[in-house]
Amino acid sequence: MSRNIQVSRLDRTAVEDQDVEIVERKGIGHPDSISDGIAESVSRALSQLYLDRVGTVLHYNTDETQLVAGNAAPAFGGGEVVEPIYILIVGRATKKYDGQQLPVDSTALAAAREYLAEAIPELEYGTDVIVDVKLGEGSGDLQDVFGEEEAQVPMANDTSFGVGHAPLTETERIVHDAERELNTTYHADHPELGPDVKIMGKREGDRIDITVAAAMVDRYIDDFEAYDDAVESVREFVSDLARDRTDREVHVDVNTADDYEENSIYLTVTGTSAEQGDDGSVGRGNRANGLITPNRPMSMEATSGKNPVNHIGKIYNLLSTEIAESVAAEVDGIRDLQVRLLSQIGRPIDEPHVADAQVVTEDEVDLADVEDEIVAIVDAELDDVTGVTRRVIEGDVSTF
Repeated sequence: MSRNIQVSRLDRTAVEDQDVEIVERKGIGHPDSISDGIAESVSRALSQLYLDRVGTVLHYNTDETQLVAGNAAPAFGGGEVVEPIYILIVGRATKKYDGQQLPVDSTALAAAREYLAEAIPELEYGTDVIVDVKLGEGSGDLQDVFGEEEAQVPMANDTSFGVGHAPLTETERIVHDAERELNTTYHADHPELGPDVKIMGKREGDRIDITVAAAMVDRYIDDFEAYDDAVESVREFVSDLARDRTDREVHVDVNTADDYEENSIYLTVTGTSAEQGDDGSVGRGNRANGLITPNRPMSMEATSGKNPVNHIGKIYNLLSTEIAESVAAEVDGIRDLQVRLLSQIGRPIDEPHVADAQVVTEDEVDLADVEDEIVAIVDAELDDVTGVTRRVIEGDVSTF
């Protein structure tokens, strides 16, 4: 098979060498990330339901999930949720196939409940948060081929594109790793930190400024002094993490909107701003690689919740990221790389309309010397495009 794979020199300075860089990550407790997480959990659960019951993944999409913020009254030592958060799982799903009624809605609700229990443990399901499901009827005629016919390569469901880039810059790594470490390693010993951690990184020249918005859980904090200690602890942790990843000057601020004189601090009952008027939607947060990167091209497609069999908005965003990471890891002399995959509706997903790799090489490396290696990696990754589907269903790939 001869695929349309293009390799060219990227006509810009590598992001690491640009004068100003901006990077953002919305943590798992951010309302947009909650929407992404639930949509993707429901997606995986529906895929597994279909595989278990009929041996193939049927037509569905859950990428329109919405979160309507609630209202809470936090207080030192523990407050209360006054109005619950409302989450609506929206999309399409095949509910009947070959005469068999499938428990789609109950599967979706169970998946949402399990995800919230893991990601936002301070939320009490049914009281602090209400989850509803409105999945319109999909058509069995639109079933996506997977499972018992997995050898067949699916056809693209849309004319769309996905983008990816590598390697990550120091600022990107700091922003990504800081949120993940705060919500795992750090949280294990500091339950006062809620999962709604948003991190913004700005680099000007060789100075990196990190701004952290960290929701604190009120029942673990007794007074202003304890809150101040919690904020300072987060600042020190992120500062140490950043300095482990760069020799540049680093400055970290945490909860910069706090006003102690006005008794206005980032204190929450549940650990998420969704309890205090902050709504959320799928696709408004992190891109497929877990970051928001205005210095790089990004797709506006929501990756979470889309069917993983032939929905290009999901597959090509994930695959382009994997291709970029593979090229950066395996080919010497790559300073910066962006990959764009364009589909054409009805065309096999392993034959993109174009697979475009744009490269910034190190000064001593000529693009012609590495072009064949890059093409071979892109070709091999496209050969295994259905592997993305399997990894998504098994939960081995993060979509946000």
